[in-house]
Amino acid sequence: MIDRAEEFRKDREALRRRAPFAGRTLAMLFQKPSLRTRVSFETGMTLMGGHAIYLGPEQSRLGERESVEDFARVLCRYASMIMARVFGHDIVEGLARHSDVPVINGLSDFEHPCQILADLQTIRARLGGLAGVTLAFIGDGNNVAHSLLLGGALVGMNVVVACPKGFEPAAGVLRDATELGRASGASVRVVHDPLEGAAGADVLYTDVWASMGQEGEAAERREKFKGFQINERLVAAASKRAIILHCLPAHYGEEIDYAASRLPCSAIFDQAENRMHAQNALMAMLMGV
Repeated sequence: MIDRAEEFRKDREALRRRAPFAGRTLAMLFQKPSLRTRVSFETGMTLMGGHAIYLGPEQSRLGERESVEDFARVLCRYASMIMARVFGHDIVEGLARHSDVPVINGLSDFEHPCQILADLQTIRARLGGLAGVTLAFIGDGNNVAHSLLLGGALVGMNVVVACPKGFEPAAGVLRDATELGRASGASVRVVHDPLEGAAGADVLYTDVWASMGQEGEAAERREKFKGFQINERLVAAASKRAIILHCLPAHYGEEIDYAASRLPCSAIFDQAENRMHAQNALMAMLMGV
């Protein structure tokens, strides 16, 4: 998929001329608003000759206005694929269970796999490979951390999560990532000191301290996450070739310092662009084109 994503990135015009998704529709379900997820999927479908339909929180109201099962059974009669950006991971699983067409996890509270496909593409483009690379995730052991652990271990990339005590990734994810790492040669670990996590890392990665749905905890989290910020001190502790990633939106002055985000080693906006290319490659694989 990453190879295909790079092909798509390098030659958009060829993709537009071929229009492999002509006559195909992507139904996009959003419980959570988004800039990158909506625009990257919608633009990607258009670029590939297809069509995307946006179903926002008011239209979806999954489990309230209509059951997840009925939603899936109806949408798969119309659409070639379904993408869902939701709170509960059980909703994605329910849609997949009842749909006759592919269902893509555009984000759930448990995982963010499309983001990590773009991250892997970005890391490989900047550093020349993935196996043996060490990525340090600084912050909350959240959905992004979960997918980085699993995706990184799958491709042989070492992943260190540096988080405050009590904010570790799910034990089941750590167990699964450790198993994947045994096969690929990757290591997985959790530390509670951001400098220890950043030491010698090839990639410094962060995300917001309070995700959507956690707004009520924001003030408390700001206190607990003090020091867990990507800044010039952490960059100095990392490898000389280190790059900086953030899945955005960024809260400058909290999880990342603005000056650090604009350093030449920052690949944040390449990473954002690659959302579209990686997702196009994913959809092409799912559609067999």
